[in-house]
Amino acid sequence: MNTAPPTPPTGRTDDELARQDIPSMLRYGLSFAGPHRGALFGDGAVGAAVLLDRLGVQPRAVAFLAEVVRSGGARYAADLPEPVPGAEAVTVVRSWLEAAATTARGIDGDEETARWLDAVAELLGLRHVHRFRSAGK
Repeated sequence: MNTAPPTPPTGRTDDELARQDIPSMLRYGLSFAGPHRGALFGDGAVGAAVLLDRLGVQPRAVAFLAEVVRSGGARYAADLPEPVPGAEAVTVVRSWLEAAATTARGIDGDEETARWLDAVAELLGLRHVHRFRSAGK
């Protein structure tokens, strides 16, 4: 019987999370369950939220995009001229949507993509709330 406390996971900085290859994480996470999906919805979603936060994207824009994916699919969303506000953010998000569109199969794949975008929106919102509260407002 092992009585030693479990080793805590090593923390990752925002910069490390933001440097991840999120399109690849989407391709693998949407294709395979288990660790790939866990990584997509864990570190991948956090990294995406960090990137979008740095680009000034609001959580509501990502939540709205999730609804667009649910309604029209990842391919439809990828073909939008401006899936989120901001030229640099469009480039980043379009790469994610393109990756999802090549992998997501049917309604279930689009729903999984939308769920991931919802997770990113929630994490982005948490970052905003934390920053607001840390500022003492």
